[in-house]
Amino acid sequence: MSENRSNEYALDLSKSYPASPRETLAGYVVAKRTLDKCRAALAGTNGEYHFDCPLDNFLFRFTEIGVEDFKSFVATGASDEEVANWIEANAKKRDTREIIAWNNEMRSTRLCDMPIELQEFLEGYIPEFIPTGKIVYVWFDVYDIEEGRI
Repeated sequence: MSENRSNEYALDLSKSYPASPRETLAGYVVAKRTLDKCRAALAGTNGEYHFDCPLDNFLFRFTEIGVEDFKSFVATGASDEEVANWIEANAKKRDTREIIAWNNEMRSTRLCDMPIELQEFLEGYIPEFIPTGKIVYVWFDVYDIEEGRI
């Protein structure tokens, strides 16, 4: 794959948003968002978004895929389908039910269920970036409310 192709799929995250963490890629929640942020970081168009953040690391820990391995493959200019195939080939082999359970656990993670460092961060982040009157029920709501999906 050509070097020029590495930016072909990159979003400008100073003008748009990455995918919702609820959106799946290769059967995993978070993966499409992680891919969007990785591509943007490689292209220098990530704006205020960070690749290899705590959310991304939940995916990397569960799949046992290395951050640098993922980034190196994405840098080849792989399409969504190619990245999905790569994730499927490189993720720790798990029963479908285990992946479903992890996806649902991620979708339903409440703030009080998160590591205290993330709770502390969100304690200040939510009042600053979430409009008054919007209720955060689960972690993914923070992203989807802030980015206008809910």
